[in-house]
Amino acid sequence: MLALVFGTGAAGAQTTPPARVVSMNLCTDQLALMLAAPGQLVSGSYLAHDGVVAPLRDAARSLPANRGLAEEIYLLQPDLVLAGRYSTVATVAMLQRLGVPVIRFEPEYSLDDIEDALAQMGTALGRETEAEALIADFRDDRARLAAYQAQVRAGTEVPRAVLYSARGWTGGSNTLSGDILRAAGLRNLADEMGFEWGGMVALETLLMADPDRLILGQPARNPEGWSEARALLHHPALRHSRAFRAGVAANDRDWVCGTPFVLDAVARLIDETTP
Repeated sequence: MLALVFGTGAAGAQTTPPARVVSMNLCTDQLALMLAAPGQLVSGSYLAHDGVVAPLRDAARSLPANRGLAEEIYLLQPDLVLAGRYSTVATVAMLQRLGVPVIRFEPEYSLDDIEDALAQMGTALGRETEAEALIADFRDDRARLAAYQAQVRAGTEVPRAVLYSARGWTGGSNTLSGDILRAAGLRNLADEMGFEWGGMVALETLLMADPDRLILGQPARNPEGWSEARALLHHPALRHSRAFRAGVAANDRDWVCGTPFVLDAVARLIDETTP
């Protein structure tokens, strides 16, 4: 049964809490940093040191960073490695061949999935009690936020909003970003366009759809540089649109992973899109 839950026979053999844990995925970094016992997490991914995408950057910087290479992770002598479903496949396979237990976490596609991820991490680290407390706090905060959203949206028309990122990518309702929009009381323009998971939207199509609010993708890591992929977000036609003039919200680091930090993203989005 444990092998089925964890997705690896080696992890299923774990009978005591692991003393040396290595995370090689940004989102497992965040979950582990929230729940690990002092000294239990000995390394996180290098992305956890990047404040653009990692809410717990300061905590992560107290740990050595890894780049997901099998050699460096093996030399850390971990009792357990935490990986995402799509983390480097070759690294995961090599570690498992070497007898290193690996637990792979599925991506979170909704706020409900966050509770499952917290529970899985709590079990993996032997920190079930701490995970249960964090889940309870998350539920309470989510309920308060839902009540606040209902109050501020009462008697008003539900705004039509669009997530717009590099190269014109938009996230649909079956994504974590889409569920953040829903929790903030917004209608996702992607639904009107038939994008359940997401897709590319031409700028002309977006302007013709005339959304009420615009949520732009994450800021560039190097504000001084230039990215062809992000050039679309600086197009004059977009900057003169009704949605842009109404005030642009930001898709920032709190949107990236399925952790309780998404509620901060929801709260800001409610405030930023309420007249």
